[in-house]
Amino acid sequence: MTQKFPKFVFEIKNKFQKKGFEIYLVGGSVRDVLMSKTPKDWDFTTNAKPDEIQTMFERSFYDNRFGTVGIPGETFGLEKSQIIEITTFRKESGYSDRRHPDVVKFAQTLKEDLARRDFTINAIALRFVQGKPLELIDPFGGQEDLKNKIIRAVDDPDLRFAEDALRLIRAIRLATQLKFQINQKTFAAVKNNASLIKKISGERIRDELFKILSSDFCADGFWLLRNSGILAEILPEVETGFKVEQKTPLRHHIYDVGTHSLKSLEACPSKDPLVKFAALLHDIGKPASVGRDEKGTTTFYNHEVIGAHLARAIAQRLHFSKKESEKLVTLVRWHQFSVDEATTSAAVRRFIRRVGVENIEDMVDVRVADRLGGGLTEATSWRLRRFMKMVEKELHPPFSVTELAVNGRDIMKILEIPPGPEVGKILQEIFDEIEEGKEKNDRKVLLERIKEIKKIT
Repeated sequence: MTQKFPKFVFEIKNKFQKKGFEIYLVGGSVRDVLMSKTPKDWDFTTNAKPDEIQTMFERSFYDNRFGTVGIPGETFGLEKSQIIEITTFRKESGYSDRRHPDVVKFAQTLKEDLARRDFTINAIALRFVQGKPLELIDPFGGQEDLKNKIIRAVDDPDLRFAEDALRLIRAIRLATQLKFQINQKTFAAVKNNASLIKKISGERIRDELFKILSSDFCADGFWLLRNSGILAEILPEVETGFKVEQKTPLRHHIYDVGTHSLKSLEACPSKDPLVKFAALLHDIGKPASVGRDEKGTTTFYNHEVIGAHLARAIAQRLHFSKKESEKLVTLVRWHQFSVDEATTSAAVRRFIRRVGVENIEDMVDVRVADRLGGGLTEATSWRLRRFMKMVEKELHPPFSVTELAVNGRDIMKILEIPPGPEVGKILQEIFDEIEEGKEKNDRKVLLERIKEIKKIT
């Protein structure tokens, strides 16, 4: 083990050992150390009680029933936002809400504390002994599982998932992030307990999903979610797509809607988890819109409109922010934008106005994901490239009446009319002319245009 530990780790160790207490690094921080990674969070466990911990750190706080004392990072010269957590050995029982223990008691030994943890790779502790090599305490074989790249529940997996149903997704998230396999018995328990995920709040599920989406092999994670039965519980709108076939004459699709959705996620070039999520959801309106035309070709008329409504419901269910929700809905609603050779400049400007300048690149990423996820081999077509060149040329004209180089006061002054509907009507007329390419959004030009209107009236 060649990891160099930050100075504050030894400061904490020395304080506890001088007081005669045991102190260990534990959980994900030890896992990261063993994998030669720098931990994002440093967690400690001790036999000292919370009040005893607080006597050692003046600025610490303790406001929970889990025995965890928080110490602001500033205490050790770290960032203000970083919190160092030190938790008293504890054991838990009774998980009526499938998330939090009903009873928390302080434990006497480290092993009791490690036994309550989720997976063996997170149930390893590290002790610093003066003048001796670092000592690893690993009662459940976590080091071996790390070596073999295995996610395995501590002891009985059914019990671990019954205690905290969020662990069902966490097992898949860790496997995806670390590129590990899930132990067969543990994965069987995930499948057996998949329905328990309904007990977990939407924001907790969202956070885990976004961690999966942020990983390099996020599509593999979603296949695991599907194969475990969890996808059907948390995103039934995606699961339903696996029952809808798309492979028919005159269509380029070679996969059912569900497989296409996961293939699109895999092909999405964006690093933004929200954009990747949009790529996954872009066709969720297809099952409700499937039909056939007179030639026998499968159709999905207005699936993007239906999909936008479903995407909004999903965003609400997973407690997205308003901004996140609007972006997701926009990307799903307009992913079918037309790029044929008949596309006019006015149509391009309408596209920009609908999607928003800030979302254009993300919209194209969803389109690329859709193409590649449908079996096409090229990320873009000549039509899409032509369309994007047109978009670049049109990025500066106004996209709403409020962006015009003239305003209502100009109209009232030149036309000598009072405030009222007529002013708005004229502004809209000028905007429409600019959008159709008949006028430029230049103040001098538009002032002259208003004078022409005066002559006519």
